[in-house]
Amino acid sequence: MPIDSGETRARRMSAPERRALVIAAGTRAFARRGYAGTSTDAVAKEAGVSQPYVVRMFGTKADLFHAVFAHALDKIVDTFTDKLDVVDVNPAKPDFWSDLGAAYGELVLDRDLLLVMLHGFATSTDDVAAVSRSAMSRIYTLIRDRTGCTTEQARLFIANGMLINTLLAMMAPDHLDDNPALGELWASTFGEQVSIGLAVGSPDIVAAPDH
Repeated sequence: MPIDSGETRARRMSAPERRALVIAAGTRAFARRGYAGTSTDAVAKEAGVSQPYVVRMFGTKADLFHAVFAHALDKIVDTFTDKLDVVDVNPAKPDFWSDLGAAYGELVLDRDLLLVMLHGFATSTDDVAAVSRSAMSRIYTLIRDRTGCTTEQARLFIANGMLINTLLAMMAPDHLDDNPALGELWASTFGEQVSIGLAVGSPDIVAAPDH
């Protein structure tokens, strides 16, 4: 089989670059059709390479989805880590949570990444569920350790993030004028940033003694 130009270019890349190319293509493909509806061939076409090339790199479709899903969740951890490195950490201030939540909101405005996360959470295989559990533990531990917040503050911040995921997945921002109740929920979740569509994941509580 002749190698197409896309695959030729891919072979000139470094190994990390080739992996990133296929992960990005997999993110787009799995976002559109989910795990069950996406084949390794579909991902290969999205990446501009052959299906055997993808299989050689990742193995089975399950292995590929595992890598794509893990990459998406890693980006959440990286986003929070980067933000916590530069923000004034004070869990007693709502503005701190707003800044941290806004960073997450900007990340999940990438709809492909958002949908891959939701597909991953809904995929019930043991290995994919293990990725979800590990990521949730890492995010919770990062928030607790880096902010010194209470367990309740960490829980509410993460819960708001999951609500943000749901509202964006259902394309709530496109229908706020049609549904006052939805608009109210959106505004209460996104706060003052609602006008520019950035997520504000503030738990809206002041630091208190942990229980």
